[in-house]
Amino acid sequence: MANHKDEIKHPFNLTHQASEATRMLRSITDDFPDNPEAMNYFYDLYKKVYCEGVSLHENKKIVGTMCVQVPEELIYASGAVPVRLCNGFYTDDHNGADFMPAKSCSLVKATLGMLDSKSTLPFINRLDDIVLPATCDQKRKAGSMIADMGYSVYDMEVPPVKESEEARIYWRRSIRKFAGELKQITGKKLSKSSLKEAMAKISRAQKAYRKLYELRKQKNSVILGKDVFMVTNAYFFDEIESWTEAVNRLNVELEKRVEEKYSAAQRRAPRLLFTGSPAIFPNLKIPMLIEESGGVIVGDETCSSNRMLYDMVSSDEWHLNAMVDGIADNYLKPCTCPIFTKNDDRKRKLLHMAKEFAAEGVVYQSFSGCQVYSMEQASITKALNDEDIPVLFIESDYSPDDMGQLSTRIEAFIESLKAKRRRNRK
Repeated sequence: MANHKDEIKHPFNLTHQASEATRMLRSITDDFPDNPEAMNYFYDLYKKVYCEGVSLHENKKIVGTMCVQVPEELIYASGAVPVRLCNGFYTDDHNGADFMPAKSCSLVKATLGMLDSKSTLPFINRLDDIVLPATCDQKRKAGSMIADMGYSVYDMEVPPVKESEEARIYWRRSIRKFAGELKQITGKKLSKSSLKEAMAKISRAQKAYRKLYELRKQKNSVILGKDVFMVTNAYFFDEIESWTEAVNRLNVELEKRVEEKYSAAQRRAPRLLFTGSPAIFPNLKIPMLIEESGGVIVGDETCSSNRMLYDMVSSDEWHLNAMVDGIADNYLKPCTCPIFTKNDDRKRKLLHMAKEFAAEGVVYQSFSGCQVYSMEQASITKALNDEDIPVLFIESDYSPDDMGQLSTRIEAFIESLKAKRRRNRK
């Protein structure tokens, strides 16, 4: 019997991954009426890359990243293209289970399963390096396993805390060291002009995303959460200029919806904030179930969406070292990842977002085996409940087997929010 590695001998559109992507893409596009016309760019992009195997970034060096903490400005400035490798395919999760512990995180299993079988992303065979920040224990240990597969792996050191001056110095040194590593990979020396150009490129993407962020605050939800996840997931692998132009076109269409008082969600749909383990295509089952059950995701705090695009990098002095240090600070200070020992910033941010998006409840997703999110959910839930914000904690993996059970729980949560709204009106 052929093993999963033999799949790469078949045309990409005949692989299990392409079939899985096709099913999810059809559900995203066909199960909901009146999708924004500008979303067709993103739907077509996923079809080309994940269903047909079209390769992007031809004739460019590709640096694979496995965390939002990797400074993309430095990669672009060094003449390469960053592609995030975090994987959402159940097929690759199943492949990774052949050599990963059964109770390990689905995201890590799926990513290693993809790298082992060289499947899913059509440019996997063209990776010049993989940057793996030492964040969670599972990613930390995954580095040596990826290296054993024949990939070049760079381990990026991340401090366990972010508040101290010592952590800031440690992280700045780590980022400077990474800049030196990129020179070895690309053969291009980092310069002030190339870094300024890269920073401007990303700041344009951030500006477009921030506009989308603000548009999601409207009383009438002008876009569904499932589409926002498609937009932000596309940032993982798309050409950044094309992505930015597509988001700007989407924003123009959404502004027209605001003027017309159009709502993409069902009438009186409870407004929900999504947080926890990231929703990564095609594992969008929780967001899809939420919006199929009559809720609407108006905001999210995850590393596959909102947390990716922080405010623009600020630098007091425009010489190279100051710019690199400014980039380092920008990736450390605002980060609300639960890997840090203290995480009061995450509680504050979730409470602030719940208020600014008028969220009536929070759905907290944790992948089975993801210890950091599972351990943190109790304190996050308490902080939100203390402000009278209900929380639904969902522990799941990439398997479709629990869809029925999850649907029942999500529907009950949404009904409880509607009942609470009715009580508050009396």
